[in-house]
Amino acid sequence: MARYIGPVCRLCRREGEKLFLKGEKCAKNSCPVSKRPTAPGQHGTSRKKLSEYGQMLREKQKTKRIYGVLEGQFRKYFKIADNTPGITGENLLRQLEIRLDNVVFRMGLGRSRTEARQVVRHNLITVNGKKVNIPSYQVRVGDVIQVRDNARSLDRFKEILAVTDRRAVPEWLTADYEQLKGVINAIPTRDQIATDVRETLIVEFYSNRL
Repeated sequence: MARYIGPVCRLCRREGEKLFLKGEKCAKNSCPVSKRPTAPGQHGTSRKKLSEYGQMLREKQKTKRIYGVLEGQFRKYFKIADNTPGITGENLLRQLEIRLDNVVFRMGLGRSRTEARQVVRHNLITVNGKKVNIPSYQVRVGDVIQVRDNARSLDRFKEILAVTDRRAVPEWLTADYEQLKGVINAIPTRDQIATDVRETLIVEFYSNRL
């Protein structure tokens, strides 16, 4: 699958805020967004007031970048959310939250979602005892997500936990750092999704375009 391989700090600068795409580096003063808050490119120093369409577009782009999802897959998530009973915007965020790579990140087994995606792709994670290496895998209530037995002693996880052991774990998820596993207690509600996005703008963006 295609993926963005360019400098991710440019993505944060483009959105005008920290998206925390590089883990602990984003919290340091050396973060490029702190040093250069302007948008990338020749004309980045002059941020113009966004039109209504521009605001919707930027919110959609920001959400895609936070969760590391490309346009085609994001559009599919929206179509599913739109056809699911309930509030479309909240349905969309739930689908993004219960992706396996995001769950691994929320558990603290990745300093960033990018690293969590690598952990999944490298065959280091099991779901209910079975190896799963698909980052977009949708977890369900009761699923047990755990680092494979022969990978728990890796220095990689010791280094990760040294950074993430104080990270707050959302209420819908239980994390056990000694066993390097987590349990899905419930599908998250909007109040339990700690992502600063205005999903109503995304709904408005797609409503007239799909």
